[in-house]
Amino acid sequence: MSLSRQNLSIVIVTYKSEAVLHDCLNSIGNDIEIIIVENSNNIKFKENLEKKYANVSCIISMKNLGMGAGNNVGIKRVNNDFVLILNPDVILENSTIDELISVSKNIQNYAILAPISSDIDYPNYKVLNSKNKIVNFQQVQKVRSVDGFAMLLNKKKLDKIFNKEYFDENFFMYLENDDLCKRIIDINENIFIVPTSKIKHLGGKAVDIKYNNEIEFSRNWHWIWSKFYYKKKHFGYLNAFLSGFPKFISSLIKYFFYRVIGKKIKQKIYLNRASGFFNAAKKKPSWYRPGIKD
Repeated sequence: MSLSRQNLSIVIVTYKSEAVLHDCLNSIGNDIEIIIVENSNNIKFKENLEKKYANVSCIISMKNLGMGAGNNVGIKRVNNDFVLILNPDVILENSTIDELISVSKNIQNYAILAPISSDIDYPNYKVLNSKNKIVNFQQVQKVRSVDGFAMLLNKKKLDKIFNKEYFDENFFMYLENDDLCKRIIDINENIFIVPTSKIKHLGGKAVDIKYNNEIEFSRNWHWIWSKFYYKKKHFGYLNAFLSGFPKFISSLIKYFFYRVIGKKIKQKIYLNRASGFFNAAKKKPSWYRPGIKD
């Protein structure tokens, strides 16, 4: 069955995302099934959403699972053949989904289709190699990977390949999308961007801004941990260690510098970067969580 609004579901993982989520939902419309996975125990959040939006169902995870695991929970609930993964800080244009549907009819074999960011200075895709550049913004083009904040999965095809386990749940945040895309490319499946389908990504606004410091600490820890884990998984432990060790040393130096001059926020950021590397190098799981009470 081909891609259509009736054969498409949207999965959005949220966590303290009330400030931006409604703009996202309103940009989608009410004729597509939307599954929200809320990474907390906020039952009131679920009740309010399902009361306001007839096409929305909300799963309460009861704890912060992270992006990859949260998306897996939502995907397993989907009965349609296609699922669009979105971040809550993404806003669709009026034609975003229609363009994806239209283009899909002319592509015989794809695992992922993705709209592109409306801000061309911050592309949400990586080209096949450094010599290739996207020069025609009117034609579908094959790419190496797309960012996880907007990616349409050919679920019917990928279910057979990944047995419904899409994202590696060892990643709490960052690079789970790169890992999925690499595994897809490695088995010679195709990833395309659709330049006529555009989205606006607010960038780093998925969690309420009042939690900025705690989220920033978490981002710095997980970015380093995830980079190490990704490289170790695909290129070996030595590659991961050697590529990350200089930043580990740099982070320690900056931590002590900011400790001396009394900049506590910067001090914590660089301590978390060093800790992320240290824990990954020790083969410990991505245990760090933002200090936010549900």
